[in-house]
Amino acid sequence: MRPVRAEVDLDAIAHNVRLLADTAPGSLLCAVVKADGYGHGAVPVARTAVEAGAEVLGVALVAEGAELRDAGIAAPILVLSQAAPDELEDLVAFELEATVYTAAGVAALAAAARRGRRTDANPVRVHLKVDTGMHRVGAQPIEVVPLAKEILDAPGVALASVWTHCAVADEPGNEFTDLQLDRLDATIADLAAAGIEPPLRHAANSGATIDNPRARLDLVRCGIAVYGLPPSPALAGRLPLRPALSLVAAASHVKRVVAGERLSYGLRYRCARDSTIATVPLGYADGVPRRLGATGGEVLVGGRRRPIAGTITMDQLLVDCGDDPVQPGDEVVLIGTQGDETITADDWAARLDTIGYEVVCGIGPRVPRRYRPIRT
Repeated sequence: MRPVRAEVDLDAIAHNVRLLADTAPGSLLCAVVKADGYGHGAVPVARTAVEAGAEVLGVALVAEGAELRDAGIAAPILVLSQAAPDELEDLVAFELEATVYTAAGVAALAAAARRGRRTDANPVRVHLKVDTGMHRVGAQPIEVVPLAKEILDAPGVALASVWTHCAVADEPGNEFTDLQLDRLDATIADLAAAGIEPPLRHAANSGATIDNPRARLDLVRCGIAVYGLPPSPALAGRLPLRPALSLVAAASHVKRVVAGERLSYGLRYRCARDSTIATVPLGYADGVPRRLGATGGEVLVGGRRRPIAGTITMDQLLVDCGDDPVQPGDEVVLIGTQGDETITADDWAARLDTIGYEVVCGIGPRVPRRYRPIRT
């Protein structure tokens, strides 16, 4: 085994799920586990989330839902985008819940439900998504009543909810979130005028769950907060979330380099003095961005912050440890805590002008995941 691992603290996942459920009392909690649980491992995270109180799981792809079913997870699973026609047979067979937002999508789903022998006694649950202003996917508000009627008229499918997605809920005070909720309210009022009352309404992602009580409605869909990361720096500290993932390696090689020597590809890093340089067997093929060293990225060695020295390569990176005693096999923490120091995914994100989501999702499959169990 490589001396590399991503440690996932399932106790932190359970804590975060319970915390989010307490933040939105009266709302169902959907734990979003798409993209292999944001890089944490979809199956272990999903099991933990359900045990901690999540009533629904969210995925982006039918294949992601099928993976959870194959692992024996029986909780409701919502596919968050309209599935392609050739995915619908599996969606029905694995008893997933569908998102739709076009007439063609409704028709294709109804046909798949017929082929799958679904009846009104055991229908495919359908979530009708409304585009309230993000303009990624979703039906236009004027299209929602006709689409809802088509769903209600089709045998083997049932309207489960009307929902939308907030574009700027991670920006406290941004008036656009209220505008989106106004549009959703108006759409639901149009449905009511047509005699249609969807069982559920939902709009809140992690940001809205934390910051906007109005958005919580009947169900909240929490992704990044389940993993202990704030949706944005503006929401950091609003809830005592616990980051679940650490990225750890062992130094594979140590050498002494004299002052003035330059390191790694491009020779862009110059040793200002004689230094101990540690090689760490992680690189951009594992999800450590190549430019993290150039933007001031650090790691923890011996409980101290030490700079990444030079260009990160595909399989390795270098660390300038100064005069610290370092030996091959010593622990190097890229994300996580060592001693009194902590480096977070958001620290990487700040260096890279991105978001913590991209950091944790980018940790590649070459990095083994190790799971710490829920503490009793």
